[in-house]
Amino acid sequence: MRLIDNYDGLLLDLDGVVYRGSEAIPGAIETINKLQGKMPIGYVTNNASRTQQQIAAQLSGYGIDVQPEQVISSAMAAAEMLKEMTSGKVLVIGGDGLRQAVIDQGFSLVETSDDNPDAVIQGFSPEVGWKQLAEASYAINNGAKWLATNQDWTIPLEKGIAPGNGTLVSVVHTAVGKLPDFAGKPSRKIFDTAKAQLGISNPLVIGDRVDTDILGANNAGLDSALVFTGVARGKDAISANKESRPRYLLESVSEILEKYPEPKKTKYGYKSGLAKAELLADKVRVINSGSRIELLRAGCSVVWNSGVAIYGLDVQKDLYWE
Repeated sequence: MRLIDNYDGLLLDLDGVVYRGSEAIPGAIETINKLQGKMPIGYVTNNASRTQQQIAAQLSGYGIDVQPEQVISSAMAAAEMLKEMTSGKVLVIGGDGLRQAVIDQGFSLVETSDDNPDAVIQGFSPEVGWKQLAEASYAINNGAKWLATNQDWTIPLEKGIAPGNGTLVSVVHTAVGKLPDFAGKPSRKIFDTAKAQLGISNPLVIGDRVDTDILGANNAGLDSALVFTGVARGKDAISANKESRPRYLLESVSEILEKYPEPKKTKYGYKSGLAKAELLADKVRVINSGSRIELLRAGCSVVWNSGVAIYGLDVQKDLYWE
């Protein structure tokens, strides 16, 4: 049985899973197209800068048959949360996707703190600069509620890793002395929104970050797979705390069409394919080598089942990559 056959839907992160910047991840488009029409597929992204239509158009450009309704952004989840906080005027710090999501929920938008907004909602956009961040700070210090779409510190682009919304939120935090509520991953809100929109109850979540995708899936009670085509490295997986550990470790999303090779317990550790790792006193060591994903699966199984925090173990570096 293929890994994906255990689930009634698929929730995919975008940056680092389907594409990286403007380039498609190898094998991702083919995998999605094979599943299209056979199960509900949702695209769950913390990027709030673009509308559902804009994101769907980008995915279509890669050759994916997708409808805007399959896109679930942190902007949508945040706008829904905003309705629970206020019915007043809103100052939007972000892109078209966030503005449209707030308008769709019936809010009146204002442009500056001089308009006395009841709430500030903040999301990532490459166009956000000092002036907008300052206006947010003025409004929040004057009593406006503060909600942010997500807290991703970085985003993966084709040129490398760039600052994300969490970095921009930290700028405002410095000026106002408090943190906002968050709607996107790792909050369960965005996953609840996605399940309701797609009519599914047991999807598999695919992501490239333990601190947002995987932690968020765990918060929502959903199984997840961590892929290594974006931000995450082997070190992130093996050192993940209990709340941020994925159910599966995959090189890329294309492996969901294969049977998952569950690591097997040995006398002193675990093996995965050709790789074997063991816990000897406080040392986690390679006993047999294998591919990097086999070594990582074996090493993670040993560490995660040891009952000891990662900082209490001496882990051989061959088991992961940085």
